[in-house]
Amino acid sequence: MRPDARARMSVVQGDITELQVDAIVNAANATLMGGGGVDGAIHAAAGPALLRECAGLGGCETGRAKMTAGYYLPARHVIHTVGPVYDDGRHGEPILLASCYTESLRLAAEAGLEVVAFPCISTGAFGYPHRAACEIAVATVAEWLENNEFPREVVFCCYETTDARRYRSRLEKD
Repeated sequence: MRPDARARMSVVQGDITELQVDAIVNAANATLMGGGGVDGAIHAAAGPALLRECAGLGGCETGRAKMTAGYYLPARHVIHTVGPVYDDGRHGEPILLASCYTESLRLAAEAGLEVVAFPCISTGAFGYPHRAACEIAVATVAEWLENNEFPREVVFCCYETTDARRYRSRLEKD
């Protein structure tokens, strides 16, 4: 990973719904109508208008992303992406997970957003192994940042201490 890409990435531990950034990424389900984990927390914090906007989006395919307003969140936008449900890693899960990051970054870049925060996508109810998900997240984001001006900064927002340590350690490698 090039130093300029590494300098544009950071890790915070905490609640993604409290971050004052241009956009937070929602690890959503295919309906985009809320759910558990980070998805439920984002919908609860944003208020009912987010659900109404999501209802008009027609869902989202795995590996794709769609953007909405942030409503009552400190973030101006929410980028909803649907990560893969992990089976054994041999059914396209790594490619789909990487696509979640790429598609989210593409939407952010098209909108000229400066700072985007990602949660740990697919590692909760979707069962993706944390270490493998971290490797894919950091490698995919680094590659994007090496080749694109926007977003200028990416924050990995980890709710769990072990995930925050894992992401910090990964950023220190290379």
